[in-house]
Amino acid sequence: MTSVFKDLLIARAKLEGFSKLGICAPDSTPKAAPRLKAFLDDGRHGQMAWMDERVAWRGSAQALWPEARSVIMLAEPYTPNYNPLDVLKNRDLAAISAYAQGRDYHDLVKRRLKRLGGWIVGQTAAEIKVFVDTAPVMEKPLAEAAGLGWQGKHTNLLARDLGNWFFLGAIFTTLDLPKDPPEVSHCGSCTACLDICPTHAFPAPYQLDARRCISYLTIEHRGPIAIELREKMGNRIYGCDDCLAVCPWNKYAQSAHDIGYDVRVGAPPLRELALLDDVAFRSRFSGSPIKRIGRDRFLRNVLYAIGNSGEKNLQSALPAHFKDPDPTIVDAARWAMGRLDKA
Repeated sequence: MTSVFKDLLIARAKLEGFSKLGICAPDSTPKAAPRLKAFLDDGRHGQMAWMDERVAWRGSAQALWPEARSVIMLAEPYTPNYNPLDVLKNRDLAAISAYAQGRDYHDLVKRRLKRLGGWIVGQTAAEIKVFVDTAPVMEKPLAEAAGLGWQGKHTNLLARDLGNWFFLGAIFTTLDLPKDPPEVSHCGSCTACLDICPTHAFPAPYQLDARRCISYLTIEHRGPIAIELREKMGNRIYGCDDCLAVCPWNKYAQSAHDIGYDVRVGAPPLRELALLDDVAFRSRFSGSPIKRIGRDRFLRNVLYAIGNSGEKNLQSALPAHFKDPDPTIVDAARWAMGRLDKA
């Protein structure tokens, strides 16, 4: 395929709402598989057993679909128009990650990818497959290989013209498209993202131990969270934006294009969230990625936040959970009561 078609593809991608496009070969991430193996061997994936499944596909885009000749990587910004760190000062409110403030990004990005993929098929009759964070695809190494940005010391992707507030989408295709040069790190001596982490989840720059990451703990981890970690979670009940929010490259971040990323959830009062039953939880977070973790795990996080709040007036929200069918919730409620007794 010629560079002329690639120019048309970039223009079409921008019409669909993507901010940046890059292309790499399926075999352009040879370091991904050994790094993944080391991560898994060290147990740093915690309870995310799915990462150890289909590991050959996850470590190699070429193994996932041998017929693919190009991987088209796309970036879509969701940049918040507020400082996500501000809510951490209001201990009676819930801190929820910026990416979960709007509608579920899986749906928004995939819809756009399918439209762009349909255009490619219509122009070329090539075969395609689209992926958004739900298949055994390592999007960040592929995006780095495609020149979209680099994996920073916090292991998230960042770019000189996008900051780090953006989602990634991938289109695998049988087209042999012109490839882009890979990006290299521009973090320099900066360690802002490492220094701010409340739980010290980074054993070294460019390495993450998910077992200590608040995003993992609040979203992926099942059952009780270690006491020394829950004490450091503060009022973060779904995800954590600390390492993203302090990145200096965010001065170049682009505004979100899709109104679907507008704030719908905000920073609700912890007391209000503690009163949600399963029906109310599902109704309130319909269409949100928050709904994926279920009411019990969500409530566990809310109760930890109440325990960390230091607000004794929140104690009255706790006894209702002392006889919950889920022992993790009972444990969280009693722990929170004990913390507030000592406050």
